[in-house]
Amino acid sequence: MGKTIAIANQKGGVAKTTTAINLAASLAVAEKSVLLIDLDPQGNATSGVGIDYDNLDGSVYDLIIARKPFSEIKIQTKIPYLDLLPAHIDLVGAEVELATMNSRETLLKEGLKGIVDQYDYVMIDCPPSLGFLTLNSLTAADSLLIPIQCEYYALEGLKLLLRTMQLIQKSLNPSLFIEGILLTMFDKRNNLNNQVSDEVRAHFGDQVFQSIIPRNITLAEAPSHGKPVLFYDAVSRGSQAYLALAKEIICKN
Repeated sequence: MGKTIAIANQKGGVAKTTTAINLAASLAVAEKSVLLIDLDPQGNATSGVGIDYDNLDGSVYDLIIARKPFSEIKIQTKIPYLDLLPAHIDLVGAEVELATMNSRETLLKEGLKGIVDQYDYVMIDCPPSLGFLTLNSLTAADSLLIPIQCEYYALEGLKLLLRTMQLIQKSLNPSLFIEGILLTMFDKRNNLNNQVSDEVRAHFGDQVFQSIIPRNITLAEAPSHGKPVLFYDAVSRGSQAYLALAKEIICKN
């Protein structure tokens, strides 16, 4: 049975999409079948695996709103074991359309019925907000992976997301749990980064991944080449960090 992991944080710039792309690719390299769902209207996870979102026949919008079959939308990427449900700018309007629809929080879950079990992992890249698209992700997911940047406001944003998660557990998805909290953009030479890391680990203990994603130039460069960092510079610190994270997740399951 496949496992669905939503990657979410309402705060932008925390390496959420970077994590979705590179964790999905690292799991695929480990020969785990992976479906990456790009639920962010910006479409960065789509372009980040080499797909031009201006020339799509369909997107995850069509799965949720137009109820098109999964088979008509899914794209097989150039990376073995990795499929994609791409995003399109149409998703911007989905938030407004969902507001007037019945069962609006469960449409993604319904669209993925019978699909999840075709994969070892389904990774959902959520938009940087707590709107209906993110609610759909958390309702459809088994677990939540939370990337947080090692900075002053990290814990404040985390508290809001956890409060939203608790509300979803009460009303929509009682089995939702935290897959882990991922420290990102970490620079060990920075005292504040170290302080935030220590505080997060002291507060959340084993819920924090041992793997830490460093601040690394290759992670920033790889998307411009339409590649996960593993296929851009396999020996970089960023690439090795995501391989370690994938191993950590595989060992947990």
